[in-house]
Amino acid sequence: MQSITILGATGSIGQNTLDVVARHPDSYSLFAVTANGNVNAMLEIVCRYKPQYAVMVDSGAAERLRSQLPVDAKTEVLAGEQALTEVSGCAEVDVVMAAIVGAAGLAPTLAAINQGKRVLLANKEALVVSGELFINAARNSGAQILPVDSEHNAIFQCLPDLAQQQVGHMQLTDHGIDKLLLTGSGGPFRHTPIQTLSQQTPEQACNHPNWSMGQKISVDSATMLNKGLEYIEARWLFNCQREQLDIVIHPQSVIHSMVQYIDGSVIAQMGEPDMRTPIAHVLGFPERIRSGVKGLDFMALGELSFMPVDFNRYPCLKLAIDSCWAGQSATTTLNAANEVAVAAFLQGQIRFTDIAEVCDSALQSLECIKVDSVEALMAIDSQARRAASQRVEQVVYA
Repeated sequence: MQSITILGATGSIGQNTLDVVARHPDSYSLFAVTANGNVNAMLEIVCRYKPQYAVMVDSGAAERLRSQLPVDAKTEVLAGEQALTEVSGCAEVDVVMAAIVGAAGLAPTLAAINQGKRVLLANKEALVVSGELFINAARNSGAQILPVDSEHNAIFQCLPDLAQQQVGHMQLTDHGIDKLLLTGSGGPFRHTPIQTLSQQTPEQACNHPNWSMGQKISVDSATMLNKGLEYIEARWLFNCQREQLDIVIHPQSVIHSMVQYIDGSVIAQMGEPDMRTPIAHVLGFPERIRSGVKGLDFMALGELSFMPVDFNRYPCLKLAIDSCWAGQSATTTLNAANEVAVAAFLQGQIRFTDIAEVCDSALQSLECIKVDSVEALMAIDSQARRAASQRVEQVVYA
């Protein structure tokens, strides 16, 4: 019986994790669930799954949750960011699902890493914002990192056993690996005329053709900045060099990513576009457990197609790739600026094409700061948010 904390339980990854856990009641127990302020969703989770702790970052939401719990409920409600860290690093916890979207997930995920937990990593920002610090912390504590993102999980599944034990510090050439190939659907605007992209609405941007996701990640998929963040993650998870990492557009989202070996072989991981598959994989690893996802019907697949990335259509992706090799300050800046820009777009303040402009502007204003601590990273993050917010205002009032 493994004890689990789910960071970000009311989000898409959190909900899918709960679904998989519920299918294996004899293998997993829920220690804690966390959310920002969604009281209704958290109340439903607590009543159904009965975790020991429920953490609401917003103190007002925590109070509302307490007042709505049944009188016989045994779940203790905690509030604040410190509580996130506590339920991540607690001695009783075996596994932490890190699924908080944004930089807010960094501190509790690092807490789990520092305590040597098995960390199921769905929070992109942990590696985008603090890749080297994060990987070094895992190495020092003995924490096991297992990637949840469908693309990274696919690569992980295609690696030799020994490489799977060396996440963060493997040498790809030692395992006969030539290149890692990340696949991306291209999002909802794959065929939209480039000259009309500025006219696209938040509703259109969030209408992903294959995946059901939250608003922020859906917009990131439309700009392909999401794939850019995954590119940065892959650089740290699999210790890549630039020539060992590439991106291919694959509209059907059936092949989730591939590993190309030096003998010409390519091993691909395939499956339905359902996040319960990678979640079940990391929960059960190295064993296989049922996820609730049906197997592929190859007779119904039709064609599988591939195409190169057009950076004129996806300028955010180009910014991410360049930032990846420019250093930690650049990727931290890009992540923070993108969060500001996407929020502004979703609120109708800027156009879809302005997202790339805001991110590029923040990168251009970047002041190099030595990255040797979480505090330094947070300073860069704050600086980038200020620069991005100023650029948003300039765009709005132009």
